[in-house]
Amino acid sequence: MTQQLIPAFMVSSGIASLAYWRQSLSRSGVVGALLVGTLTFGLGGWFWGLLLGIFFISSSLLSHFKESEKRQAAEKFEKGHRRDFGQAMANGGLGALIALANALIPSPAWYYLFTGVMATVTADTWATELGTLSQSPPRLITTGKPVEVGTSGGVSLLGTAVSMVGGLIIGLAAGLLGRRKPVWQLTLIGAFSGLAGSLFDSLLGATVQQIYYCDQCQKDTERKLHRCGQETRPIRGYAWLNNDVVNLLASVVGGLTAVALWFFFRSRKKA
Repeated sequence: MTQQLIPAFMVSSGIASLAYWRQSLSRSGVVGALLVGTLTFGLGGWFWGLLLGIFFISSSLLSHFKESEKRQAAEKFEKGHRRDFGQAMANGGLGALIALANALIPSPAWYYLFTGVMATVTADTWATELGTLSQSPPRLITTGKPVEVGTSGGVSLLGTAVSMVGGLIIGLAAGLLGRRKPVWQLTLIGAFSGLAGSLFDSLLGATVQQIYYCDQCQKDTERKLHRCGQETRPIRGYAWLNNDVVNLLASVVGGLTAVALWFFFRSRKKA
């Protein structure tokens, strides 16, 4: 196991260093990425690590895509595009724990759970980074009411389609890299588990996630301190349920959806 962890640490160090140089990670984010990457690569194997890499690299690239056009929406988000330790653990920590569980108690179920988790964090990040560029205003997932771009719980046709594509790519990669046949099943599992997790993220964002209000700018936000420098006040949600916790819970739902779909396909095959 030590022999696997050492090269995993070296690969993760290289990727994290490049991401820090590209301003995709903060210093604490580098620590989180090293921890997540080393455990996932070292304990899960190279194809587990590649799924994590697809998520991380694609998400980092998209965070810099048309930054100026996404600046207004970014004012509502709790954190910027430089991911910190909390974001690294919220998006990759569960996957690392699944890799550890698989190393201790091997089972094919862990691979499907991991695929669903990676599909969800990819789908959700892609939806956020590209959905904010939608020409039509997003609508609140609970009521269908039009809301400002970047509003927690807001969904758009573009964002929803992109989230499904993100999950589909993870599923396709999981089928090809893990040599799981038929590949189309894992592709569908990735697409629908990613979509399910992403929509659950939006549902939490529209209902119970902690949201604040800036009286000076008269805008709602996920930030305790608004970008204008004004302290905000909570208007709804639970104090402990910030964006990182929402992402973690959504990835759990996506992972469980993937396992459920795997059991469904297995039962159909036996019937």
